[in-house]
Amino acid sequence: MITRREMLIASGGLVIAGGTLSPRRTLAAEDAKQLIFHSTNPNNAEPELADLVQSWITPTKHFYVRSHAPNPVIDPEAFQLKVEGLIHRPSSLTLKSLSRFKSHSTTATLTCAGNRRAEYNAEGKVGGVQWQSGAIGNANWQGIALADVLKEAEVAPEAKHVWFEGLDEIEKGGGIIPFGGSIPIAKAMIASGPAAPLLANQMNDQPLTPDHGYPLRTLVPGYIGARSVKWLGRIVVSDRPSPNHYVAAAYKIVKKTDPIDWAESGPIYRYPINAAICTPQANAALTTGEVELTGYVLPTGRPGCRVEKVMISADQGKRWVAAKMIGQESEFCWQLWNAKVDVTAGTKRLLVKAVDSSGGFMPGRVPWNAKGYLQNSWYKLPVEVNSAG
Repeated sequence: MITRREMLIASGGLVIAGGTLSPRRTLAAEDAKQLIFHSTNPNNAEPELADLVQSWITPTKHFYVRSHAPNPVIDPEAFQLKVEGLIHRPSSLTLKSLSRFKSHSTTATLTCAGNRRAEYNAEGKVGGVQWQSGAIGNANWQGIALADVLKEAEVAPEAKHVWFEGLDEIEKGGGIIPFGGSIPIAKAMIASGPAAPLLANQMNDQPLTPDHGYPLRTLVPGYIGARSVKWLGRIVVSDRPSPNHYVAAAYKIVKKTDPIDWAESGPIYRYPINAAICTPQANAALTTGEVELTGYVLPTGRPGCRVEKVMISADQGKRWVAAKMIGQESEFCWQLWNAKVDVTAGTKRLLVKAVDSSGGFMPGRVPWNAKGYLQNSWYKLPVEVNSAG
């Protein structure tokens, strides 16, 4: 007979509520079949690219998962969100007390700073999860505005940053730390509209799954996914960025990982423009002639920024064909695209580049960095082309 402990371990984080097991799905169940796992303790997984571009809204089962520790097991009845720091009214908020705030809904794309990381290995090995191009997804998020909670807390004038801490437990430096992030106070105090950060409790009109931060996470539109902290347990208002490892000594662009390199580099906030080909798959066998492509493009995470064009080349950049945008255009969201290009026996790879209204563009090459962050050079898809007939 399976024990309760064994069931918890197998589930990867079923929620204990009132002493009984709450049947919230995790990626260790049927949805695990939908993703490519890079690790399972903790869960780090991305979808097949062909699945990723089936719809503008990414189904939860096809949404990438990024975790730094096993999913924490959280009792929703005992859960409390601590709000403290440079505020006049510190508090511990239960899920019930949070429900008194106005509910908001927004659609936003999350992308890992390490999306496309594996491409850097051609110039030198990089550490971290070896993401291909699927560490990205676009979802509907529901929750309360972070600004509403901060306004009730009465933020002090000297506040400059807001820290987030998760309830996960990460082994680091011989101790245990939570995953943390922080954002500038100006971003945190945006109270409404697409740019407003949320304390999200739902994803795609369903409660968050444990893999996506149940019962509460931050959602920071326009910023890398690391700033949208899962399993949120603590908010601290401060006059400086968080000292948490994942702000002070990670998620930075560095050539070396010496202390001075970390100290001289600032935290990554906004993501840059990026795009990828999702079909056909890499090394697909094609015949000469017209080939149909599909993919995604995400403009730079600036307010009001939109995609201006996506271009594809089948001859090493000598000629470029414009792609057609598909689906809705919305702030802080990706767009899907399709295109038709002619390939020849000389075509060894297909290239994609894009530009946006903020002046963001995908360069031919991105300088190598030790952590493999923000890879947004021209996307290069290797193919094998045979003559028709």
